[in-house]
Amino acid sequence: MISSQVKSFGFGGGDEEKKEEGGASDPAAAAGMTRDEYEEYQRQLVEEKMERDATFVQKKAERATLRVHMREKYRLPQSEKDESQIQMAGDDVDLPEELQKMVAEDQDEEEDKNSIFGHLQHIQDMDLDTIKEKAQTTFTEMKQAAENKCFIM
Repeated sequence: MISSQVKSFGFGGGDEEKKEEGGASDPAAAAGMTRDEYEEYQRQLVEEKMERDATFVQKKAERATLRVHMREKYRLPQSEKDESQIQMAGDDVDLPEELQKMVAEDQDEEEDKNSIFGHLQHIQDMDLDTIKEKAQTTFTEMKQAAENKCFIM
């Protein structure tokens, strides 16, 4: 009784039963395939893994390219990790179309802001009344500070 429980836990004695079951040490036979089918299956698994890895590296490089672009735009320090990821992908990394559209829109907005028309449009958006009030309060504060410091006024 105890020996059967010990065998079920894998503590010895199980070798005899495995040998009697019929040599299932061949992985193809264990999977229920012929040797050729099993080799073809293994080759397909390796190819699929290589394709997934290549796609993963490509996606990582695309994200790194986006981060590099954002760092350039906002003048942040560059990362060597991003550059190495781009180089691993073979330097032929392009941004996805949606990101290219976003980048193009950002560049257009920045160009508009830097142009004369952008500044004129910005001036139209300003509230002149609040600017006048701020200027008047600043002037009165400066005048009071000068009066407190100067005895002649």
